[in-house]
Amino acid sequence: MSVREYELIRSDRKSMAIEIKPDGRVLLRVPRRMPLGTAEAFLARHEAWIEEKLRVLKVWREAHPEPGESERQRLIAEAKRAIPPLVEKYSRIMGVTPAGISITGAKTRFGSCSAKNRLCFSWRLMSYPDEAIEYVVVHELSHIRHKNHGPDFYAFIASVLPDYRERERLLKRQAGDYS
Repeated sequence: MSVREYELIRSDRKSMAIEIKPDGRVLLRVPRRMPLGTAEAFLARHEAWIEEKLRVLKVWREAHPEPGESERQRLIAEAKRAIPPLVEKYSRIMGVTPAGISITGAKTRFGSCSAKNRLCFSWRLMSYPDEAIEYVVVHELSHIRHKNHGPDFYAFIASVLPDYRERERLLKRQAGDYS
């Protein structure tokens, strides 16, 4: 393989990793002092994996084009109607209180929780099944109590949604992540 176009990211990590971004960019993450030849050899050894991920991404993007303006407005309105009651319902069940809720157009994440416990949800989530939407709400509410993705975080989610792993798989399948 001739080394494909990629973005090299050096950091204080101990291992190498390849990441395919939703827009098709290839990121190569390597330890700060790793020789470029070693990094590029790693990239070349994973050529087949990269090509398969890019193929799956292309197929998924063709099957799920960006919505037009009227559809986008409909999904935003639906998110503003549907998500706050779910946040309220699960907040009571979980004993947590978010500082606020925003609906965003984020393309790479369905939800987030700020350090100040403000929740954001992408309107794009409204294209997914209700079980997946509920999972994202519970996931973000769990970050109010646990700011990481450790065992206690997932135990908290499981206490509310015992089938959360299946919901998470549903979300990933629908989003085109078959890893």
